[in-house]
Amino acid sequence: MTHLLKKEKDYRYIEVGEGTPIIVLHGLMGGLSNFDAVTKHFSSKGYKVIIPELPIYTMSLIKTNVKSFANYLKAFIEFKGLNDVILLGNSLGGHIGLYYTKLNPKKVRALVITGSSGLYESAMGGGYTKRSDYEVIKKKAQDVFYDPAVATKEIVDEVYETVNDRNKLIKTLAIAKSAIRHNMAKDLPKMETPICIIWGKNDTVTPPEVAEEFHELLPDSELHWIDKCGHAAMMEHPEEFNTILNAWLEKRGF
Repeated sequence: MTHLLKKEKDYRYIEVGEGTPIIVLHGLMGGLSNFDAVTKHFSSKGYKVIIPELPIYTMSLIKTNVKSFANYLKAFIEFKGLNDVILLGNSLGGHIGLYYTKLNPKKVRALVITGSSGLYESAMGGGYTKRSDYEVIKKKAQDVFYDPAVATKEIVDEVYETVNDRNKLIKTLAIAKSAIRHNMAKDLPKMETPICIIWGKNDTVTPPEVAEEFHELLPDSELHWIDKCGHAAMMEHPEEFNTILNAWLEKRGF
């Protein structure tokens, strides 16, 4: 990680650049470094990029759910004294962003989702019966991407460590159940916030039809595809992802 992790009060986060705040929300097994290219690009374009470390494995089990993470985000935004934020969320992070926006629409200027849960998830917390088999876990990690080479040894090791830590596995399964429980299909048509949807055409975790459904249900959304791309577009095609997002932000005057 090239950026310094700040530690204040109960929060650990990265903060780079000055200007309009973009708060980046990582996914279930996504490290903050997954957004290095986003951080570098937008912090040089007049944005303050902030990536909080979400308490995915540190909340009590009873609070390990989408709503609690959205409340954590609310407390963090208040702690930082921010208004009119742009939220950018991948996978579970997109779901947290959507849920926070539903509860606090006046605080969110715009929302960007990529590979977001909230409508449908394919085995987000399932399929770990052979979790002690490194090769099985390696294949699961590679399947997240169109190009399996993106799943570096470091990424595979992190996933392997997570699913073989009993506490983390229990919380992973709790989050998966919570994501299904907090389905947002009924909420989306009431959300007037401008939303940019950037999706991998080859995403097998949240398939392309999920992006189409988000686009259909959200009143003010724009859908952009990235070809030869899986579940984490900002990692697999960082330049294309940044170009799409940059153009959308400029077009909307954000």
